[in-house]
Amino acid sequence: MHILILGAAGMIGRKLAAALAPDHTLTLADVVPPPAFAGATLLTLDLTAAAAQTLIAGRPDAIIHLAAIVSGEAEADFEKGYATNLDSTRALLEAIRHTPGYAPKVIFASSIAVFGAPFPAKIPDDFFLTPRTSYGTQKAITELLISDYSRRGFIDGMSIRLPTICVRPGLPNKAASGFFSNIIREPLAGKPAILPVVDTTRHWFASPASAVGFFQHALTLDTSLLGDRRAVSMPGLSATVAEQIEALRRVAGQKAVDLITRQPDETIAKIVATWPSDFETTRATALGFKAETSFDDIIAAHLKEV
Repeated sequence: MHILILGAAGMIGRKLAAALAPDHTLTLADVVPPPAFAGATLLTLDLTAAAAQTLIAGRPDAIIHLAAIVSGEAEADFEKGYATNLDSTRALLEAIRHTPGYAPKVIFASSIAVFGAPFPAKIPDDFFLTPRTSYGTQKAITELLISDYSRRGFIDGMSIRLPTICVRPGLPNKAASGFFSNIIREPLAGKPAILPVVDTTRHWFASPASAVGFFQHALTLDTSLLGDRRAVSMPGLSATVAEQIEALRRVAGQKAVDLITRQPDETIAKIVATWPSDFETTRATALGFKAETSFDDIIAAHLKEV
């Protein structure tokens, strides 16, 4: 199978490309140089409307769309958020629609940010979309596009609503959710970390390994099982910051916990407060998607990779 990965230089993109490279032909695209794999075509370009025809020139069988600017940046820069997270995707879908005889599988990386408060104790599979951030709105609109273009037969699409991916390797990014990884990753490496929210903050998590598994499974999934509901909330686990810290303590001791400094950030706290914190993912589980069931497992998955 020929697979195009958009956002291939990002954390999930790199890991996914490494997992797929042995068995598939890859085209890897990003605004910065993607990682090189034997036989892969590398495209370094800004994912704008002008890039759409270039991206599908090789008619890939499947497109995994990971490219986006993250939540905090999309909230801070309204125009950039819509141009990157929405306009470029619409242009890609239109380029596909206008290519005769071409209807690839398109797997879109959506987010739990498509949901907005007030929430029930657990978000069910049929909960309505009321995003309260620009990032969440951009993801929700794209979900609708994926569903409509699939309904019309232009693509065979699916939107995967990712939990917050934790523990993310590498350096901190501009995502409002980045601290969830920082307060684990940095102390495990003997470095200080800032906690901008209260310990009772609860959130929905899965590991990078689970995220890669979601996309691998989606590539093989019979999308007729989705019916008209093309967006699926992925499995994960619900944990508070306090529970994260307790898991860190069990793994690395008090000395690691002592590296966390509480420094409240009202902007981040307000954004995170609009996100859901627990889900019923009966539909995803029935479709065969899997994730960790404890935060200790998430930390173990991180330590396995560092």
